[in-house]
Order: sequence, then structure tokens, then C-alpha cells
Amino acid sequence: MKILLVDDHVIVRAGLRNLFMSVPGTHISEAATGRDALLRLRQDRPDLVLLDLNLPGIGGLELLRRMLQEDKGARILVLSMHAEPLYAARAMELGARGYLSKNASADELLTAVRRVTEGGRYIENEIAQELALHTVSPGHGLQDLTERDLEIMRLMAEGMSLAEIADALGIGYKTVANACSQIKARLGVTRTNELVRLAMTLGIA
Repeated sequence: MKILLVDDHVIVRAGLRNLFMSVPGTHISEAATGRDALLRLRQDRPDLVLLDLNLPGIGGLELLRRMLQEDKGARILVLSMHAEPLYAARAMELGARGYLSKNASADELLTAVRRVTEGGRYIENEIAQELALHTVSPGHGLQDLTERDLEIMRLMAEGMSLAEIADALGIGYKTVANACSQIKARLGVTRTNELVRLAMTLGIA
């Protein structure tokens, strides 16, 4: 089984590599950025991609979209610091086969990997329960945002300008500016700094 680990933290990748060494016949490749991950996907054709959402440059949700454009059959399991059901919902809507927070145990991660590589799906139990109860950030309007909207908010919260975000996402400046205006309208804020603060408060940054 070939697994591609996509995470910008060396320590996290090392820990995951050590964990999977206990599984016979497992071969690991790694990527720290979205661009590297797309290259590894093309070259290695892994059986499973274990994807973090907080990545420099191309963010995880955008990368998830691009990976599935590259390979519609890619089996992608998200392993993220974000335990909010909003992220799980977006990832699954885009085509991820599973979603775990980094609070999950090693045993649960191995269970999720096995299920996804066998063609099934897996969502961490607590997140799945919240999704079932429709508790995705009521009152904030976040349910109306697209994965690209969330990515733009994340990059803004990291201090990137609209021009830098456009370059990172490979889209036009006007597209980013229009999206920013629409996000503000949906969330009921009028200033960019208010949008950045909201992103940080909600854990999007």
C-alpha cells in the first residue's frame, strides 16, 4: 500500500511515518506543500492520500479539489487540526473519503486508513454526530460559504494581500476581490479587518 503524507510539519510526518511502519507492505512518500503533493500524486499514484488542511500556499481544501481533478479515483483522507464539522462537511462534499481531527487516536487513524483503502468512508465519530445534528456554525452564515471562500479567509488571516491570495490560488485579482465582498455580505461584516478577526475567532486561520 502506497500512502502519501501531506503536512507541512516535519514532526507530524515523522510521527505518521513511524505509525505506518507497523503496517506490513506500506510505502510512504511525503509532501510539505500543495505543489509538491500534486507532483507526488502524479508520479507515485498512491493508494491513499493523508491530507492536512493547513498548508502554505495552496490550502488543503483547494488542494483536495485539484487532486481530484487530477485523479478522480484518488482516495483522500483528511487529517486536520480542525474538529469543526464545517470543515468535514466541505471536505466530504468535495470528494474526500474520510475526515479525522488530529485529536483522533492512532488506532482510529489506522481504522480509517483501512476502511478508506478498502473503498469505504470514515468520519470521526464526534464530528459525524455533530454533522448529523446539523450544528455547523448556526448564526454565522458559514454554511453559505464555499471551500474557496474559506480558503480566502484563511489566507487573509495569515496576512496575505488580495494580490498574493490571487497568485497563491491561481485566480485573478478581481475574482478574489469580488469573493471577499461576497464573503463580507454573507457574514454581515463591512471591513476587511473585521473579516480577518472573525476568521481567527472561528478557527479558520
